Amino acid sequence: MSPIGIASAITAKQETPVPGIAPGRALFNRKAINQGVAMLTYTLRRLLVSIPTLLFIAFVIFMLLELAPGDPMASMPLTIPPDVRQQMREALGLGEPWYIRFPLWLNQFFIVEPQYWIDNAFGTNFADGAQRIISFQSRSPVFDTIAERLPQTLWVVGMSYVVGVLIALPIGIISAYRQYSVFDQAGTFISMIGFSVPPFFSGVLLIVIFSVQLKWLPSIYDTTHVVEDWASFKIQLQQMVMPVMVLALQTTAQVSRYMRASMLDNLGQDYVRTARAKGMSESVVVLKHVLRNSMIPVVTVIALGIPSIFGGAIITEQIFKVNGLGQLLIIALQGSDIPMVMTITFLLAILIVLMNLIADILYGILDPRIRYD
Repeated sequence: MSPIGIASAITAKQETPVPGIAPGRALFNRKAINQGVAMLTYTLRRLLVSIPTLLFIAFVIFMLLELAPGDPMASMPLTIPPDVRQQMREALGLGEPWYIRFPLWLNQFFIVEPQYWIDNAFGTNFADGAQRIISFQSRSPVFDTIAERLPQTLWVVGMSYVVGVLIALPIGIISAYRQYSVFDQAGTFISMIGFSVPPFFSGVLLIVIFSVQLKWLPSIYDTTHVVEDWASFKIQLQQMVMPVMVLALQTTAQVSRYMRASMLDNLGQDYVRTARAKGMSESVVVLKHVLRNSMIPVVTVIALGIPSIFGGAIITEQIFKVNGLGQLLIIALQGSDIPMVMTITFLLAILIVLMNLIADILYGILDPRIRYD
C-alpha cells in the first residue's frame, strides 16, 4: 500500500464515529467525565486532609479555654458548702482531667449529637439516652440552644452579606472600567470608610443618627417579632436596616476593592484587545469575557468572607441586641461556659474549612484551565 493509502486508512480509523454519538460530542463527554472524576477525587482528598486539621483546631481551642482564667462555679452563691460545690463541679464534668474530657467532647460532638439528629428526623433510637453536650449556664443541650439562636443570626448575617456583595460587584466593575473617574474616587472613599471604621463605632453612630436624632428606625432588634402581614413586614425591615448596613459596609469595602483590582488586571490583557478588534460590543467584552476571568480571585474573597461576617456579627448583635449566636457567645465567655464556647468556635472553624474547599472547587468551574489531577 502506498504512503497516501496508509495515511488515508489511519485518518479513517481515527474519524470512525461512535454509534449514536457524534465524534466531537463523544470527546467532549469523555473530557467532562474525566474532569468530574478528578474533581470528585480532589474533593474527597481535601475532606480527608481536613479531618486532622479540624482535630488540631479543636485541641487548640480546648486547651486555650482550659488554660484561660475563670471558673464556671464563680457565679454560684458563696453560701454553698464546699462539699456541695465539689459535687456540682463533678456533675458538670470538671472533676476529670483534660485528657479525658477532650475525647469525651469529641465523641459527643461527632457521634452522639448526629445520632440525636437522626433520631429526631427518622424516629430511630441510635443515641439511646447518651450524654449530650450540656451548657454550664443553662443546663440544656448546647445544640438545642444554638438551633434556637441560629435563625436570627442567619437572617441578619445572610441578608447583610447578600446586600454587601450585590452592591460591591457593580461598584468594582464600574470603578475599574472608569478608572480615576468621580465614581471611582467615590467608591474608593466608601471602601476606605468600610475598612477603617469598626462595627462598634458605625453601629453606635447609626443609632445616634437614625434612632435618637431622627427617630426613623428602632435601636433594638426585636427577635420575638413575627411577620404576619404587610405592616409587620415593614416593621421587620425597619429593625433590620441598621444591623444589615453595618455588616454590609465591611463586605462592600472588601469585595469591591478586589473586584476593581481584578478587573483592571484583565482589562489590559491581549484577549480584550483581540475581542474589541473583532468588533464585539463593550458590554460583551466587559461582562462576558473580562468579568468571568476577573471573578476567579473574587470568588475566594466572597467564600472566605462568610465566616468573617459571622465574627463581625458578634459585635453587631451586641450593639443592636440581636438574640443570635454572637450574643450567645459573649454571654458564654462571660460565664466561662466552656462547652458552649467550644462548640460555637469549632462550628466556625468547620465553616472556614468548608468555604476554602468550596472556593477551590469554584475555581475549576469558572476557569476550565484549572485541573484537579
